[in-house]
Amino acid sequence: MADTLDATDLAHLRRAIELSQLARDHGNHPFGALLVTADGRVLEAENTVLTDRDVTGHAETNLVRRAWTEVDAAELPASTLFTSCEPCAMCCGAVFWAGIGRVVYALSGTGLIALAGPEDDGASLDLPSRTVFAHGTRPVEVSGPHLEDEAAQPHVGFWR
Repeated sequence: MADTLDATDLAHLRRAIELSQLARDHGNHPFGALLVTADGRVLEAENTVLTDRDVTGHAETNLVRRAWTEVDAAELPASTLFTSCEPCAMCCGAVFWAGIGRVVYALSGTGLIALAGPEDDGASLDLPSRTVFAHGTRPVEVSGPHLEDEAAQPHVGFWR
C-alpha cells in the first residue's frame, strides 16, 4: 500500500476538496468525491444529505450510485475513488460492494471528528476505513490521509 501520490492523484484529490466546498455552498455538509476509471473518465459527486433530506446522501454513496448507472461494473476494480474525507463505514460498504479497487482520501476521520465534534445527540462512529476494508473478502487499496490542512478548510466554521 503506497501512500505517495503522483501529481495526477494530487490534482484529483484537490478536486474532491473543491467539491466539498461546493457541497457546503449548496447547503450541504462539506464533502466531495470523484471516481477516475483506468482510462481517465471522471465522475463527480457532492454530499446531498441536507438538500435531499437523505442521511445516506454522502458524496461517496452518491458517487457509487452514479457509477453503477454510468460505468461498466468490470471497470470498477481498476478505478480510484478520491474523496475529501476518509469514508465512513456506510460509504466503505458501498465502495466495497461496488467493487471499486482503490480509495484515496484527504482529511482523516479523526481529523474530521476533531473539527466537527460528535453529533448533537453525542453520537459518533469512529471506525477507520482501513479497518472496514480489512474485513472484506476482496482487497481495496487505501491511501490517506493527504492534504489534511487543505481538506479541513471547507469544514472551518461549519460544524460549530
